[in-house]
Amino acid sequence: EIDGVKLWTTNGVVAELLVVMARVPESPGHRGGVTAFVVEADSPGITVERRNGFMGLRGIENGVTRFHRVRVPKENVIGGEGQGLKIALATLNTGRLSVPACCAGAAKWALSIARQWSAERVQWGRPIAEHEAIAARISFIAATAFALESVVELTSRLADAGGNDIRIEAALAKLWASELAWQVADDLVQIRGGRGYETAESLAARGERAVPAEQLLRDLRINRIFEGSTEIMHLLIAREAVDTHLAVAGDLAEEDADLRAKARAVVGASGFYAGWLPRLLVGAGLNPGSFREFGALAPHLRFVERSARKLARATFYGMARWQARLQRRQGFLGRVVDIGAELFAMAATCVRAAALRGEDEEQGRTAERLADTFCRQSRLRVERLFDALWTNTDDEDRELAGSVLRGDITWLEAGILDPSEGTGPWIARSRSGASTEPNLARRYEL
Repeated sequence: EIDGVKLWTTNGVVAELLVVMARVPESPGHRGGVTAFVVEADSPGITVERRNGFMGLRGIENGVTRFHRVRVPKENVIGGEGQGLKIALATLNTGRLSVPACCAGAAKWALSIARQWSAERVQWGRPIAEHEAIAARISFIAATAFALESVVELTSRLADAGGNDIRIEAALAKLWASELAWQVADDLVQIRGGRGYETAESLAARGERAVPAEQLLRDLRINRIFEGSTEIMHLLIAREAVDTHLAVAGDLAEEDADLRAKARAVVGASGFYAGWLPRLLVGAGLNPGSFREFGALAPHLRFVERSARKLARATFYGMARWQARLQRRQGFLGRVVDIGAELFAMAATCVRAAALRGEDEEQGRTAERLADTFCRQSRLRVERLFDALWTNTDDEDRELAGSVLRGDITWLEAGILDPSEGTGPWIARSRSGASTEPNLARRYEL
């Protein structure tokens, strides 16, 4: 029997067949653990309690599903008892790759709308595309759309090839694409101005083209949360990045290890790092002739190579500085991962541009310009992230957050009306209590 409640069951409102992950208790003859089951949705004891509503994804069927003593035959077990978590993790890579694919498509659409609107809309006697402030946003959207598609293409090829462990590549692609696509959507809304903030239905009602820019912004926001939130992805990828250091460090990375154990760990680690660190000082990125097959993009790939070694050194320094406390330095680890994601995107973009140049010379030249612009933008982000590894407000942020949680700053919250306190009618009123616009007063659900 299965008992429990599943929140945010995607398609659970309309599904006829469910795949349920449930924890089986250990017992004589049963290994227990998370197990996958196939369950028919009309089985006795299954109740879909409600359809959830969201900020975006208004077309999604998502609900709360309750299981009460739902009987499932043993032949409905998938993969064997205790294999559910392994099955779930195996599906994560393809699930995560669907996110950057959606992000790439959204960015390409945003580019199309930005191009058309910026040429059509005139401000101060010129199309807004000719104003540098708007041109910078258009450039970012175009370069990022190309990079997003490049990352999707590279990671998808790795997945299709089979036999590759693409956990890190899929995670990096999901993390980076969800963050950059959100910025693309925000820039599109800004370019469209008031029309970007207005809904497509409202635009159509007064005879304008129904461009759902605000919907794009709402829909893309979830990508930074599901399939692994940005914060979780940072920690997951960071753990992989520092695993070698943690293994070599041994007791150095254990907070409860005594001084004698730590001393032995230092001796063991010194041998590894004596050979490893020198290799991080010199590489192809210092050779002006390396990556020449990439033409004008070669300097960017040399930057990627140099930065990858610099990132490895920074990770080592962080490990040496904080030892076991490194896992608590989530700001530092997050920046390490973000640098790696940018470098991954730069490499993917250069590779794709070179491939397109070999297929179509004219398109290849345009692709090379897109890749070059993207890499220049990305390099600026990488340099800022490197600076922020050591110069940041992490300590101050932790202290201030602690004060907030202790209730030291509740005085700052005074003077507000909390909409979560009720969902009744709201009418704007003057200080005297009378409605400020009695003829226009309407009911609003907050």
